[in-house]
Amino acid sequence: MHEVPILGAGAGIVRGCSVEKSVGIIPAAGEGTRLRPITFSLPKHLVPLLGKAIIEYPLQHLESIQVRDIVIVVGYLGHMIREYLEDKGYRAKYVYQEKRLGIAHAIHTAIEQAGISGSPLVVYLGDNILLEKLETHYKAFIEGDYDVYVLLAPVPDPHRFGVAVVESGRIVKLVEKPREPPSNLAVVGVYMFRDSDLVEKLFRELKPSWRGEYEITDLIQKFIDRGYRVGYSVVSRWWKDIGTPEGLLDAMQMLLDAIEEPVIRGRVEGNVTTSKVIVEEGAVVEGDIKGPAYIGRGSLVSSRARLEAYVSLEQGTILKSGVLVNTLVMGEGTTIDIGEAQLEDSVIGRACEILAHRTTNRMKLLVGDRARITID
Repeated sequence: MHEVPILGAGAGIVRGCSVEKSVGIIPAAGEGTRLRPITFSLPKHLVPLLGKAIIEYPLQHLESIQVRDIVIVVGYLGHMIREYLEDKGYRAKYVYQEKRLGIAHAIHTAIEQAGISGSPLVVYLGDNILLEKLETHYKAFIEGDYDVYVLLAPVPDPHRFGVAVVESGRIVKLVEKPREPPSNLAVVGVYMFRDSDLVEKLFRELKPSWRGEYEITDLIQKFIDRGYRVGYSVVSRWWKDIGTPEGLLDAMQMLLDAIEEPVIRGRVEGNVTTSKVIVEEGAVVEGDIKGPAYIGRGSLVSSRARLEAYVSLEQGTILKSGVLVNTLVMGEGTTIDIGEAQLEDSVIGRACEILAHRTTNRMKLLVGDRARITID
């Protein structure tokens, strides 16, 4: 598998763990409807963040705990995911989820189509990014002899997630997207199972929820109700699931904040006033950067441009003029020339052209691939 240092990478093999037997499953079949128009032409799992597709973060986290037998569940634009990862040198099996019927169904699809039998599973959702090390949690799962292990995180809006009820150090109940949340502990998109055969057995007893999906919370609830050992830990650092433009920008901020020291591989002629900056090889920075910021390979920040807080210019972005704040530009030839205007809280797709011929104070845009926007 392609080896790239990642945030929260583990130190290697966990002592006492049968890591060579674990299978990683990455569900990545969703259409990403809440990220349209970006996802009309690109699966959300391939949206770039700091030089990597979103799905690379789960892949490299699994690699960090020596889980190298990977099954990726694809559906919508799945051929693009496979082609991208194969070009990058990743090795995985691909299975197709014809109907998107929930996370538990995606796990079942992987087990059934990939012929997994009796193996421990580490399921890591393909649109999730976790900052902290996975090694500690994986070690707790293996050495604690749990049948299921889940990660939890306190969130301000638990309505959007599966929520755990914890009593006396035990999970007693899980509720999927509750109208009245019983706690603020959301179930993070990383799940570990001791035995894939047992997962299949309990899955076959599941019924679709009111949403018409086989919920992962319902599957784990069956383990709880049958008296199996279900463990958990609460993540101490940021975690994001990326389903909306706001979530995408939050994940970008999280990753930029995690930069510990500047990485300058390109040419910088302008003024950079932050240590949280990455300038990749072949990039040219003539303007000023306050940051945090990421400037991808072959990108240009001209002398008439300025980057304020939280900006990621992915590979091949041309910023001729303007001020950018809290903005992701997906690159591949995208050109932005907006004079003295400020572009903020925005996501700009690939191969776009954004022009402003008159003074505009502020703009907020969500633009898909190959768009042309001109403000006269």
